[in-house]
Amino acid sequence: MLEGVIHQIMSGIATGGIYASVALALVMIYQATHHVNFAQGEMATFSTYVTLMFINAGFPYWVALAIGVALSFAAGVAIERVLMRPLANAPVLASVGVFVGLLLVINSLSGWFFDYTIKQFPTPFPDHPMLGGYLSGHELGSTAVTLIVLLSVYLFFRYTRLGLAMRAAAFNATSSRLVGVRVGWMLALGWGLAAAIGAIAGCMVAPIVFLDPNMMGGILLYAFAGALLGGIDNPLGAVIGGFMVGIIENLGGAYLVGTELKLTLALVIIVAVLTIKPTGLMGRRVYSRV
Repeated sequence: MLEGVIHQIMSGIATGGIYASVALALVMIYQATHHVNFAQGEMATFSTYVTLMFINAGFPYWVALAIGVALSFAAGVAIERVLMRPLANAPVLASVGVFVGLLLVINSLSGWFFDYTIKQFPTPFPDHPMLGGYLSGHELGSTAVTLIVLLSVYLFFRYTRLGLAMRAAAFNATSSRLVGVRVGWMLALGWGLAAAIGAIAGCMVAPIVFLDPNMMGGILLYAFAGALLGGIDNPLGAVIGGFMVGIIENLGGAYLVGTELKLTLALVIIVAVLTIKPTGLMGRRVYSRV
């Protein structure tokens, strides 16, 4: 019993790292636009297909991944400049409509370009169990990649001038413009960085769930639950929330609701957080003068 619980917790940490990456991408866009990008999962899926295309063309795994991430970054910047920039002052429902439309369009493009058959995605990590059999080589490797990405993002935002400018633009666009920050480009770079992080998450999860156009649907829901649980306006909180949701999903699926109903746990978390503590565990309450 104890070994089973430990195994579920370790696996939950591994899958939680994927949720944490996607949750971080959601929070980055939310901080810039105050909207949730419902197409984040589809963007990650399309990027994973592009990476697989380069792998099948003979490129080494890490080179193909780097190309896929770079193209995802460029696509994220282009989406912000072309689609979202004209809607900067539009009503909330207009932006939500664009996000939903983008989800449907990218999902259809994935099926059109790469077909709807389920594909196997390779892993660069060993197949044999590790850490006493509690984790597979891929789970351990993907967790390490996720932690490296999260640490890199933290260092970028904390210690580089560009990262500080992006944080300032997301926090207060008006004041940032007054001190010379090019807010428009900072928001576009934020979209690009979120798309790149999503691409890495997609490539890490694809060997586990296999690749098809709807691969990230459930994962996006878990990531959204993690972002809300930790705090939709707090990057660190979203990361912690993603890991927590991964552990809750594994333990709940194994000992509470079964694997068939695991997705309902994400819905329960979302409803509970919005009802009891809408700001999340590490979010902050914002007061405005009216």
